Amino acid sequence: MKAGRPSPDLRCLSRGINMSGQHLESITIRPAARADATVLGSYGAALMSLHNNWDPARFIPAGPTTPDKYASWLASQVVREDVVVLVAEDRNSIIGYVYGALEGADYMALRGPAGVLHDIFVDPQRRREGVGRRLLKQAITRLAEKGAPRIVLSTAYKNKGAQALFDRMGFRATMVEMTKDFR
Repeated sequence: MKAGRPSPDLRCLSRGINMSGQHLESITIRPAARADATVLGSYGAALMSLHNNWDPARFIPAGPTTPDKYASWLASQVVREDVVVLVAEDRNSIIGYVYGALEGADYMALRGPAGVLHDIFVDPQRRREGVGRRLLKQAITRLAEKGAPRIVLSTAYKNKGAQALFDRMGFRATMVEMTKDFR
């Protein structure tokens, strides 16, 4: 392998040009570093805002300190052996991320040990290019390599695009969250 090139497992597998005319070979998936925290914090806050816009009674809003708090949280996670935080990068710009972790049995969720995907986010300007699929595929691979017997995730009810992606990637619906508000 030539110096300076990412290893094959970090390189996106698809080649060519996507539907928006952008070259896919310029997109790499790599482990996140603490230096990525500021961008990841802003994406985490955007993810919160997206969910809050779908259902403000259910999802907490992002506030002015959310990007910094999210950045701090994800920076603390990138060094953990039981966690996977990956970024999609195009020409030295982060365009998305995924965050998942190995977790033990969760009796409240009625499930055994699993890799749990907590976040997946792609910059709105870069959606529908296959970036989310590549992030998801790499996260699944990494969590399986760490010993996850299954991968579970949750998605907002109104997030039909993500649900379609998860379905195409072999996930099946297993739980439905129901909410009753008192205010």
